[in-house]
Amino acid sequence: MRRTPYWAIIVCSLRERSSADGFYTEATMESHSSKDSHSAKFVRTRSQALQQRAERFFPGGVNSPVRAFKAVGGAPPFVERGEGAWLFDADGNRYIDYFGSWGPMILGHAFPVVVEAIERAARKSASFGASTAAEADLAERVVTCYPAIEKMRFVSSGTEATMSAIRLARAATGRKIVVKFEGCYHGHSDGLLVKAGSGVATLGIPGSAGVPEEIAGLTLALPFNDLAAVEEAFAAYPDAIAAVILEPVVGNAGCIAPGAGYLAGLRAITAREGALLIADEVMSGFRVALGGALELYGLDADLVTLGKIVGGGLPVGVFGGKRELMDLLAPLGPVYQAGTLSGNPLAMAAGIATVGYLQEHVGEVYPKLEATAKAVAEGVAAEAARAGVALTLNRVGAMWTWFFTAGPVTDYAQAALIDTAAFGRFHRAMLDAGVWLPPSQFEAAFLGTAHGKAEVEATIAAARKAFEAVVAD
Repeated sequence: MRRTPYWAIIVCSLRERSSADGFYTEATMESHSSKDSHSAKFVRTRSQALQQRAERFFPGGVNSPVRAFKAVGGAPPFVERGEGAWLFDADGNRYIDYFGSWGPMILGHAFPVVVEAIERAARKSASFGASTAAEADLAERVVTCYPAIEKMRFVSSGTEATMSAIRLARAATGRKIVVKFEGCYHGHSDGLLVKAGSGVATLGIPGSAGVPEEIAGLTLALPFNDLAAVEEAFAAYPDAIAAVILEPVVGNAGCIAPGAGYLAGLRAITAREGALLIADEVMSGFRVALGGALELYGLDADLVTLGKIVGGGLPVGVFGGKRELMDLLAPLGPVYQAGTLSGNPLAMAAGIATVGYLQEHVGEVYPKLEATAKAVAEGVAAEAARAGVALTLNRVGAMWTWFFTAGPVTDYAQAALIDTAAFGRFHRAMLDAGVWLPPSQFEAAFLGTAHGKAEVEATIAAARKAFEAVVAD
């Protein structure tokens, strides 16, 4: 008897399921008209159906944990498209976007210059696995903005970048121990998940199952903004610490700025002790200034990691630094690191367009980001004060956090004391008013050049009502 091919069974099953469950297709996406997000009650029946479908395929129905809204409650909208400062979901609702794909959408969604660059590159092929001139074109722009980076290597994610930087630091120093700071998230490689921020803090996980104690034991997690703790660590482990890695502006425990003299102190200690200083600017790079936190605070680092904005929103990461360190990488040196999709032509094209635009319009972009972020961040904080809601605002440029606490937040220990339940109520109320904030109290908010006066006013008006909900509960 002739057997039906396996692939045919799958196709048949998908067709049947499409009819029964209402698969999310391009046709259904386009069939929804955009509602006025500030005049209609949001309905997310389509998003809820899509979430149920996704749960059949992905753990928790998501491909990154914080997307699940576990920390804030409610069901996450499923995005159909983005345009400028706005996101549109599968039910036709629209939202002012304040997480911007977690940072890279500094020019707004579907920025024409970036879209055109990706389209041109895609016509030539999505990937080669071979060198292209675009890689050096983008690298040249990066080193112009980051003098600390004399040579670099492109990778495909921030996790890859930090993991590779740590390997390089250990090889360069011949030491094993790495110092990080509580609440700083540097990707999900084993040794860096110790007391990490971001989704780990959001979900209340102290570290991660599956990380051997032998690896975790090579990472020292210290309080941020505490130079005495760093001095004590070097005294306790003489000639054993390979590197200190940090987010110069913390974004993954909420936004936390470095205290006066803190970064300079870290630079002095590491230089004295023969350890490397690694600045993880995956989040702050090109956002708090064209040259990131290194430019903003006048910091020199041995190694720097970048991501997000460098790829214009496409998957990319960078690790780079002093020439003598980077030349330890294969094929010149003994440190092996590789990636088939590193320097992907689509990401390079998007990066050239994005970084190039920022360079060419630096006098326009960054003052606007500063003014807009100040207006919305302080405007919402003022509404909290009027409503009698305890709230602390931390902001550095176009990244900030509204912490639901009355006290200052200068490290993760203080951030952990905030009222996460109040933040969850605020988040849900804002989402229902058409304002999409990061779904975690431990994630920084972002905006881009597409946000303007109308978006700021709408956000503050939404917050006024949202704080009423916070107080009522």
